[in-house]
Amino acid sequence: MSQPNILLICTDQQRFDALGAYGNPHIHTPNLDRLASEGVLFENCYVQNPVCAPSRASLMTSKYVPAHGLYANGVDLSPHEELFSRRLADAGYDCGLVGKFHLGACQYGRSEPRLDDGFRVFRWAHDPYPGSSENAYHRWLKARFPDLYEAVLRGESEYTWDTMPTEAHYSHWIGEETIDFLRSSRENDKPFFFIANFFDPHHGFGAPAEYVERYSPHELPKPVTRPGELESKPPIFTDASKKSYAGHARGYLEYTEEELMEARAAYYAMVTLIDDEVGRILRTLEETGLADNTIVVFTSDHGEMLGDHQLMLKGPFMYECAVRVPLIVRWPGVATPGRRSELVQWVDLAPTFLQAAGLDIPAWYQGASLVPLIAGENVPWRDWALCQYRDSGHSYDPPVHVTMLRHDRWKLVVHHGSPSTARERTGELYDLEADPNELTNLWHDPAHRDVRTALQELLIDVLVATEDRGRPRLSHW
Repeated sequence: MSQPNILLICTDQQRFDALGAYGNPHIHTPNLDRLASEGVLFENCYVQNPVCAPSRASLMTSKYVPAHGLYANGVDLSPHEELFSRRLADAGYDCGLVGKFHLGACQYGRSEPRLDDGFRVFRWAHDPYPGSSENAYHRWLKARFPDLYEAVLRGESEYTWDTMPTEAHYSHWIGEETIDFLRSSRENDKPFFFIANFFDPHHGFGAPAEYVERYSPHELPKPVTRPGELESKPPIFTDASKKSYAGHARGYLEYTEEELMEARAAYYAMVTLIDDEVGRILRTLEETGLADNTIVVFTSDHGEMLGDHQLMLKGPFMYECAVRVPLIVRWPGVATPGRRSELVQWVDLAPTFLQAAGLDIPAWYQGASLVPLIAGENVPWRDWALCQYRDSGHSYDPPVHVTMLRHDRWKLVVHHGSPSTARERTGELYDLEADPNELTNLWHDPAHRDVRTALQELLIDVLVATEDRGRPRLSHW
């Protein structure tokens, strides 16, 4: 078989359960549900950090956060780090990207530094908001809808950047640019690798009216919590419940119940808009004859609290809704339709793409190729997942450093203390089999002291296993 095309569709801030295919009966995602029925759905896929940039750096380098060094939003990935897209380009792939990338600082109108990424087509727009002159979405919007663009820019429109009409919305633009690449812009004599990076369902919780109207807030499930839940949780959660983003955004307690449910409805609406765009992209693959030789991957860079556990947005949280993301892989002729597999990580995607393209996997990659799992082979596989937060969102004072280990039915979350930070050392322990909603923290429970100790010892071994020892040893001395 010739080298397969690879289409990576990635959203921003989409929790694993914001899809019908993951068992959510309240959300409308028929196209993504069909994609799952035609491929492999990974039940438990964990990202390596619960905020954007560190997580995306792990995707592109196949390294855990301490190894690639992009430990927080607003930090640039070192230029010496090699992206897997560069290897695909060197092997003859026509590589392209549309939308967000976020491997460097983007605030205050700054364009993130362009790395040696291998992308021939690079239509970058960090988000739909005004800022960088390099924002390709704004250039498209200004050319296609000049009056609308100027009115929204001046604040003289009924629309906002989040609630644009569908035909002018950022998510629709992602669909349009992806379809343009598939139909017109790609080099037809080469296999392609293309990333469609949606910004939604990132806050701020807005979507075109026709999508918001599909959901009735009072008919959706309320946030997962219980009275007094935060009393047994690390103190940072009480602070974050009052103010998100270390005081830079509204906290859960600042939302009325009506506002909270409206935010949840808007979040679902954003996902449904993305689903429609994915449907258009999948139809284009079929109409152009590309579907049978194209691997389609759908995933997200991290989740969203959405009021669960009395928290909003993201931050030093390792709950399932924050660090567990959808991962669907359709690979005609290789993936068994409708199959489900589990406990994988975002660092596994880069080696998967390289093996699928017939390329060697670099020795320094810390992930493992998912190709055997996708093909249904019975192979030995790691039984743990690691996620590391290093004051990665808006900075706290003192800094917040958190490490999560998922193993078997257990989740251990260490909130580090001295000497890494002046904060108190504490933590979380959840039995995900008995308590899938993570409401009962067993960290201080004497009956679970042995479990906690065993997991802490395993975590030490995992941290040693994930140290960066990729440079070749040339001799004994």
